[in-house]
Amino acid sequence: MEREKRSSQVSEQLSYGEARLSEIFDRQPRILVADDDWLNRDLLQAYLTTSGCEVMTAADGETALRLALNLPPDLALIDVQMPRMDGLEVCRRLKNTPATRFVPVVIITALDSEEEKLNAFEVGADDFITKPYSSIVLLARVRSLLRIKRLHDEVESRNALLRQVLDRYVAEDVADVILTDPERHLKLFGETRPVTVLFVDIRGFVRYTELHTGPEVIRTLNHIFQAVSKVVFAHKGTFDKYLGDGLMAFYGAPVAGEDDAQRAVATAVEMQRLFAKLRENPDVDLKGLGLGIGLHSGEAIVGNIGSEQVMDYTVVGDVVNVAKRLQDVAQSGQILFSQDTFQELKGVEARKLKPVKLPGREERVTPYVIEISKR
Repeated sequence: MEREKRSSQVSEQLSYGEARLSEIFDRQPRILVADDDWLNRDLLQAYLTTSGCEVMTAADGETALRLALNLPPDLALIDVQMPRMDGLEVCRRLKNTPATRFVPVVIITALDSEEEKLNAFEVGADDFITKPYSSIVLLARVRSLLRIKRLHDEVESRNALLRQVLDRYVAEDVADVILTDPERHLKLFGETRPVTVLFVDIRGFVRYTELHTGPEVIRTLNHIFQAVSKVVFAHKGTFDKYLGDGLMAFYGAPVAGEDDAQRAVATAVEMQRLFAKLRENPDVDLKGLGLGIGLHSGEAIVGNIGSEQVMDYTVVGDVVNVAKRLQDVAQSGQILFSQDTFQELKGVEARKLKPVKLPGREERVTPYVIEISKR
């Protein structure tokens, strides 16, 4: 009799112009109701279902936790005193689990002491409601927390999309740094930073295109680029761009380290060794091809260059020109880098060459060479 009486009050108490909670999302909000009193569960379920929500119910703490972890809700209404696990422990575990960390939790209890409220907030509760409560007030608080949850979900969705884009250019941990301050890292600006720039070019590729069909050329490029670009990310470099039959990467931005030059040269060495293994694969024709690599270290302008619609996170300056010119003169299987790069290295064996005049530059550069193909 009491069940029918309470349920019949739901429509009347929701007639104060309350908008349906389902309008907050583009779907039904999923809400977990955990209470060992069946009458309280039924009443809350009736309120929330009438408001357009999908409701999961549990009569004890362990069941509530299992339901939430299996299918994370958009909000949880949890009683404190429950068998098998109390509501405070359920809240604590939800807030300590990555999948449910940002699920709003409302603690509902008959206790109304300051100590009880403090205990609830200490375990991570987002709100505290004392029995008996007004359904209008309860739904108003639920609506407010669902709006916050929706905004959080939108931010997470955008961050996920942004991460997909960033992962194409930088290593995962570098993407994490960018996402901590996207306003700084993803706007049009430039700053002077010490960097090491790496250029890679496929030697013999012009001749290769004469002897192979267009689809064969594309397959070969993709095969090579897929392999060597992974090396950039493995050594925490920033991928800049593909340049026809070559690519550009740099080290030292957006995240700088003491071993930027070391990692750049390690990238070049691994690329050369990897390419030698690729040529041994009988299923891919790389005959006559090799890699020429050039590196240089120095100050450069680093930042997003372009427009608000289209921008390129890149480096600009003489350091880029020198690295490109060293790559231009590097022979197949060679790694050429400047004395500025060599001075930042530890434990790298390289042969010093005579100073050379690079195209477009008046000042001579002293290059060092590592020849992987001759080892």
